Amino acid sequence: MATNKEENKMIIRLTEVTENNWFEVAGLSVKDSQKSYVAPVIGILARGYVYRDCNARIFVIENGGTIVGVSLVREFTDEPLGYDLQQFMIDQRYQGKGYGSEALGLILDELRKEGHYDHVEVCVKKDDIAAIHLYQKKGFVDSGYIDEDAPDSLNMICYLS
Repeated sequence: MATNKEENKMIIRLTEVTENNWFEVAGLSVKDSQKSYVAPVIGILARGYVYRDCNARIFVIENGGTIVGVSLVREFTDEPLGYDLQQFMIDQRYQGKGYGSEALGLILDELRKEGHYDHVEVCVKKDDIAAIHLYQKKGFVDSGYIDEDAPDSLNMICYLS
């Protein structure tokens, strides 16, 4: 599952969690002001295990061998079938450098190649303006779905075709 993209001296690559890197992955964190938007990394790793029956995949995001972020994608097991971008985070030390945009593009490319579904959905807090902007930049739009359990969130969708 290794994918590379080089641009402006960035070498962004998606890898897997292994016994050799999981502790470094677990040490990633976001700014205090972002902690209500994304689960702690240990929670992301746990969800990857819990959602294993939903083909959950944890993508470790690296730049030139340095782990800079992590993401979790799973498949919906109920209608409408599709991919669910559960978590996406770039460590606070590496934010604002374009790594998130490049990594999200690589994740979408991986899902397109895999081709199980025609879309990816993500649920974003309405006040997380930076995340909404990033998702819009990569082709996500408001799906129109309102989750009564998360009225403060925006459900976005990106079609992969």
